Order: sequence, then structure tokens, then C-alpha cells
Amino acid sequence: MRLHYMQLPREVIVGTGIVGGIGEVCSKLGFSGNVLIVTGPKMLTLAQGDLRSSLEEASFSIDYLTVEDSTMENVLRAQERIDHDRPSVVVGFGGGKDIDVAKLSSANMKVPFISVPTTASHDGIASSHASIKGLDRPYSLRGQAPLAILADISVISSSPYRLIASGCGDIIAKYTAVRDWRLAHKVKGEYYGDYAAELALMSARLVMRNAGSIKSLSESSLRTVVEALISCGVAISIAGSTRPCSGSEHIFSHALTMTAPRPALHGEQCGVGAIMSAYLQGANWRLLKNVLSRIGAPTSSAELGIEARYIVEALTMVHRLRPERYTVFGERGISRSQAERLARRTGVIP
Repeated sequence: MRLHYMQLPREVIVGTGIVGGIGEVCSKLGFSGNVLIVTGPKMLTLAQGDLRSSLEEASFSIDYLTVEDSTMENVLRAQERIDHDRPSVVVGFGGGKDIDVAKLSSANMKVPFISVPTTASHDGIASSHASIKGLDRPYSLRGQAPLAILADISVISSSPYRLIASGCGDIIAKYTAVRDWRLAHKVKGEYYGDYAAELALMSARLVMRNAGSIKSLSESSLRTVVEALISCGVAISIAGSTRPCSGSEHIFSHALTMTAPRPALHGEQCGVGAIMSAYLQGANWRLLKNVLSRIGAPTSSAELGIEARYIVEALTMVHRLRPERYTVFGERGISRSQAERLARRTGVIP
């Protein structure tokens, strides 16, 4: 029997005001000595507040590394710091970029990693894969699942609402990602895992069901979004790939980022891509569009702030960017005229 390796978080803590408990969590997990915090410039002050106080109270010494973006250059910088500082654990504190750099660098250096998200913009806060820019093509690299996740709702609620709406777009995109995965299993005989697929779909359904209340930023609605993102990350770890959470809609987003002069947020683009992918799949694309609109996420090129021609161009690239990942776009893709017709029929372009 072929072995299927799963790596899952050991501790998941979601609540209000829990950042101040990271020292206790690190001690409970058996760490001691030095901690390296990888964060962004905007989060450094916050990292030097409650996070630092909690770790110092638990007798940890702390080093910081600030990163601007999730590039391989920053991953290598982080690895150099890990090699120099010899931390017992690396903490990714911030948005997806900071967490992805911490995740991949710690995995490469064989040091445990803890995820402390300050936004709910995409599912990388809990998954074992990292999205790194500057590679020859857009795909995720396998890092490691966080040993623990501390998601502080009070911190996440203070982030711009656009980031939360983007996270919802990323979650709702699982609706089409799982369908693409099933199609690849049927057409290409690709491995398909029911449990991982259902976990990703459950996350999408939960957010869709709560679409009307997410804008209120109530603790319960934000908890739903955060827990759904964590579940999606766990689904990726269970599947051993990003398949349950990343299909043609994600490839469309990567293509749009490559072509548009000013791309939107990844989750925003995934949501718009899911509308068009659902149309091709014969699924309920109008439902996705309605849910995204109720949440306040973009559903058109105008709302993304991207010209229609870039939407069309990105659609024609989907089949080429990741040819090994079979989707509803097939192996030959769609022509420019077909892409334009698809985008118009779904109202993505005028």
C-alpha cells in the first residue's frame, strides 16, 4: 500500500486576546531559549508588544526578522538568521506573506514553526504549503504545517475589511477547486481524497451560509471565517497537495497577477475566477456571485480595478501555467473569443 503522509497542527487556539498567551504555548510545547519572530514592517510594533512581553515572561529571548514580501530571497534571508540565531522555534506573525516565509525557511532548516496570523486573507495560515514569488511559474512549495496556530480575533478584526473579504473569496473558491479535483480524478486518474475534499467544501458552505453577517465583524462571524481558513489549510495537509483548495480559479488568479499592471488581492481574484470556473463546470455560478457580493468581495473586473482585457488574457493562460494540474479548462484551454464570451456571460466584464 502506498504511504500517504499527513502533517497536521498540534495546537489550534482561536479566541480574543490570546496573543499574550504565546509564551505559555511555547513552553507547553517544550521549547526554550531563543525564538525568531518573522514579521512585516507594519506588524513589528505589535510583535514587540504583547507577543514580546509574553515570551519574555516565559524566559525566552527574542530575535526579529522583518520581510517585505514572500520571495525566495527573503526565505534565504530567514534561513541565514535561523542558522545564526539557532532558535528553538520560528514564529510567523502577520499576514500570509510573513507566515509563508517563516513556514518555508523553518521547514528547510528543520526547526518547528508557529503561525500567528494578524489577518484572515487566505488559507496559508494553517497549511503546509507556501506561496513564494519570483519562481519560474506560480505554484506552492511544500514547507511544513505549523505546530501551533494562535488566531486572535481581536487582532484580526482590526485589519482592513478588504483582507477579510479576500479571505472569504479564497474560501468560496473551494467550491470550484474541489470540482476540478474530481474532474482530474475522473479524466486523468489523479488521486482524489474524499475527506480532504469534503473538509474544503464544508468550509466554503459555512462562509456562504454566513455571508450576510460577515460584514458586521461580529466575533462569531469572524471566528467562522478564521476557522474555515484553518480547515482549508488542514485539508491541504491531509491531501498532501493544494488540490482540495486550488483549482482553475487559483491558476486564473496567478495568471492575472502576472498580466495586470496592478493586481488585486489573491483571494479577491480567486473569487472572481471561481464565478467563471463554475460557469464552465455547469455549477451554480450565480450563487457564488451573489454570496461574494453580499460579503462585499469583488465580482467583476471593475470591482477588482483591473481592465477587462487582462481578465481575458489571464483566462487564455490557465491551461498553460500548470499543465500538470488538469482543470475544467482542459489541456488546450480556451481561445480569446471564448474567454471574452465567458467573462461577459458571467458579468465579470461589461
